[in-house]
Amino acid sequence: MKVLVTGGAGFIGSHYVRTMLAGGYRGYESARVTVVDALTYAGDRANLPVAHPRLRFVEGDVCDLPLLRSLLPGYDAVVHFAAETHVDRSLGDAAAAFFRSNVLGTQTVLEAALACEVGRVVHVSTDEVYGSIAQGSWTEDRPLEPNSPYAASKAGSDLAARSYWRTHGLDVRVTRCSNNYGPYQDVEKLVPLFTTRLLAGLPVPLYGDGSNEREWLHVDDHCRAIQLVLEGGRAGEIYNIGSGNARTNLELAEQLARLCGADASLIRRVTDRKGHDQRYALDDAKIRRDLGYAPAVAFDRGLADTVAWYRRHTERWPHPVPARAALG
Repeated sequence: MKVLVTGGAGFIGSHYVRTMLAGGYRGYESARVTVVDALTYAGDRANLPVAHPRLRFVEGDVCDLPLLRSLLPGYDAVVHFAAETHVDRSLGDAAAAFFRSNVLGTQTVLEAALACEVGRVVHVSTDEVYGSIAQGSWTEDRPLEPNSPYAASKAGSDLAARSYWRTHGLDVRVTRCSNNYGPYQDVEKLVPLFTTRLLAGLPVPLYGDGSNEREWLHVDDHCRAIQLVLEGGRAGEIYNIGSGNARTNLELAEQLARLCGADASLIRRVTDRKGHDQRYALDDAKIRRDLGYAPAVAFDRGLADTVAWYRRHTERWPHPVPARAALG
């Protein structure tokens, strides 16, 4: 079995690769894995094993069709994580990079997989393509109503995946997950940003009144679900991956403050983000019913373990580490 993983040096992709190389996915214990990653700010070679007999690392851009076509012959599957993902970055001058990486990059991966007759492609997407939902939860047939350039670029990539399945018969399966958390996440994202700042005794910025609600999914549960889709999913299908762990941003910030031993006064409200979606909620009955998925990491335990990981790994902090935190 040979699997090519795009964006495999990033937060979620590297967790998937490490788990596969460690024998964590039954039937893939001897799989050979090639990671293609451009090593932009969110990708880090240190997220992957320094040397592993079944791992090959290629620094490269998913928009590079000749590169992908040179790598993919003989591969059984592609798991496509590579993407620009931070909403705030997509609201400014970097918006074009999101459409290039997320739409053109996905189309390039699909074109290469088609040309090289790869058996299966799993395209990893997000619940943000649905927009915002006031009540209830999204099923997979919900119309796409993205509200940020990031979400719009991911919606475009989902539609590209559908087109390659419908037009060319490429076996593409799409996953849409809720907010991820866990170790190795880049500190631009809420959980590691708030955690490292609170541990350092620094204030954290909370958008608006903090009432925006998200579902939180541990990265290990997400990657297990992706593997289930790779193994047992159906071509052309979309699978929501949820957790049922809904929190407002204020509730999450307060919980992180408690775990970090920080005063809640460090949570500072700031001007809200443009077009800030109020609420996300996924109906994941399909993947539970069809593939036997169920989240295994309890949110309180997973969040506490994540805080403990960042407490130990001060080299990941973007700011000076106070002595009390380093000793704590």
